Amino acid sequence: MAFPARLLNDHETVVLDLHPHWWFFGPPAIMFGASLLLSMVVKAQLESGLLEDALTYLAIAAIVVSAAWLVVQLVKWRTTYFVVTSDRLIYREGVVARGGVEIPLQRVNNVNFSQGILERLIGVGDLLIESGGADGQQTFTDIAQPEKVQNIIQSTIRGSLHGHRPPVDGTGAIPVGGSLADELERLEALRDRGALSDEEFETLKRRLIT
Repeated sequence: MAFPARLLNDHETVVLDLHPHWWFFGPPAIMFGASLLLSMVVKAQLESGLLEDALTYLAIAAIVVSAAWLVVQLVKWRTTYFVVTSDRLIYREGVVARGGVEIPLQRVNNVNFSQGILERLIGVGDLLIESGGADGQQTFTDIAQPEKVQNIIQSTIRGSLHGHRPPVDGTGAIPVGGSLADELERLEALRDRGALSDEEFETLKRRLIT
């Protein structure tokens, strides 16, 4: 299910629209499989008796609980979005009670990812987004191909930078309040982590100052 277009701003376009990686279903799926295996072992190895009956009921209860867990995870999966647009990063989750995070691309200072050995094998990982503002850092889990997502975010930021100029007042000057310093600091951070070349940095810097 795609991210609802009604939640986008005017002239905003979707660059990347993700649900959680299939590993999101890992724990309940493992529990469901283990419950089925337990029930088969009980039937094949134990003779009829109190122990078999107790283990059978236990296996059936585990199957019911894990199946219900899978259904809940499916509903959560369908209502969880990690979206990159031309203007911002959007994260939405929840069915009845909803929650979310929005980070304007202009405020993103750094994008890191982490993967363990198993996560690398199955193509899943976590993204750590550092941004200006009160939140500072946000970690997003169960992201498919996080290294590719990192590159897409950085490319989108670069594209927005080339088309972005800070707001100006009637005299054509950048408003006071530290906006120029903030923009320069952000450009320097992008250059330092390799998202901008020295030539691109100087070009954008001149564009801000002049």
